[in-house]
Amino acid sequence: MVPEATHDRPACYICRHMTTRRTTILLDTDLLDRLDRHVRRERTTKTSVIAAAIETWLDEHETVPEFPFVGIGRSGHGRLSLDGRSIARREAGRRPGDR
Repeated sequence: MVPEATHDRPACYICRHMTTRRTTILLDTDLLDRLDRHVRRERTTKTSVIAAAIETWLDEHETVPEFPFVGIGRSGHGRLSLDGRSIARREAGRRPGDR
């Protein structure tokens, strides 16, 4: 469910506390008309609908990193960080001189 927009405050107030950036998108006229009808019917904003759609799409299409967890700490093995870098380079198909 998309959050409902409140109309008791101006839009500039809503954006002041959010850590967002502005962008421009191009849409077919039919798609934009559908979006306009939806936001009026649901009493929400285009921004919230588009953000929810992008979030859903990315959740479905992003790949999971091969190293989802990296531990940091002390060990008795002094070469742990060097060995870890070597393993990461090998898994990524890079040679030691590559950056």
